[in-house]
Amino acid sequence: MKRLTVAMLAFAATCLSVRSLAQNNDDMKAMVAYATPGESHKMLAKSAGTWSAAISMWMAPGTQPTTATGTSTNEMIMGGRYLQTKNTGNMMGQPFEGNGIIGYDNVKKVFIYSWIDNFGTGIETLTGTWDDAGKSINFTGTMVDPASGKDVPIREVWKMVDDNKQVMEMYASMNGKEFKTMEIQFTRK
Repeated sequence: MKRLTVAMLAFAATCLSVRSLAQNNDDMKAMVAYATPGESHKMLAKSAGTWSAAISMWMAPGTQPTTATGTSTNEMIMGGRYLQTKNTGNMMGQPFEGNGIIGYDNVKKVFIYSWIDNFGTGIETLTGTWDDAGKSINFTGTMVDPASGKDVPIREVWKMVDDNKQVMEMYASMNGKEFKTMEIQFTRK
């Protein structure tokens, strides 16, 4: 009985919170606009499908890249609001798995990108804007440097070359200077 009472109180509090957020018609229209996928979501949906990945990685400026291959499987989720990307491959002699979620926030007018993989235990979160001239999303954020334990700035550029080719470039800073750490050439299968 005690659990039922607590559950009912929690439900009532939630209803009051929602009611206070949407007290008038304009508030409801704003909530609907926030929740409705738009043109940016349609653009993300063009990335749905399976892609081959040709990966180049640089450990320091001026070094030769190591290379790897992988597969990226992308699908729109939650009613076309987010692009979920699942990546597999082999990097540096180790099996690799990575998952990303990319969305577009209708209120903030920015893309949001979260990334996790089995080469770490942190979550990268980046925000970005669309560059019409470069047909790309320019993301900025931070990642953890495992050696120092500190966040370091990173930048990613996701170029939409055409419907069957995309390029992701990742940049990090070392000793205060930015350099390219990764490039992935995606080709639709």
